[in-house]
Amino acid sequence: MATVIVNGQKKAQVREGLMCVITGAIEFASRGDADMVKITAEVAEAVGKTGLSDGTVTLFVPGATGALTTLEYEPGVVEDVQKALDVVAPADKFYRHNVNLGDGNGHSHVRAGLVGPSLTVPFVDGRLTLGRYQSIVFCDFDARPRERSIVVQVMGV
Repeated sequence: MATVIVNGQKKAQVREGLMCVITGAIEFASRGDADMVKITAEVAEAVGKTGLSDGTVTLFVPGATGALTTLEYEPGVVEDVQKALDVVAPADKFYRHNVNLGDGNGHSHVRAGLVGPSLTVPFVDGRLTLGRYQSIVFCDFDARPRERSIVVQVMGV
């Protein structure tokens, strides 16, 4: 490992070695209706099992009604986010999607599109670089419970 120094200040550590890419999945059930599922421990475990020391883990939700974010995972914040989404994309408003497909989850697609389907987190010395209160959270915006699978791709040395 080398350290990069710029103007007398440590700027970065350089890890060298063969780059490796490992792809897997985290699977779980979710309740729908803006259910927020903390998956930090599962992501950390997936990174740990790779044996890699430094790199990034990219998470991706296949599907159009789920999303990923980070937040302080405590009941107040979870409720605040859910209420904010009720204001931005309320379930009881008109959605063209509901007319076109008749499945009643137009708000789910809008919410998932706003939050986004992927998240990338660096890891150093095998540990996620999350802040003290920061958790990785899957958001299920569908109108019904679902079995979910999150793609986990770890790249590093």
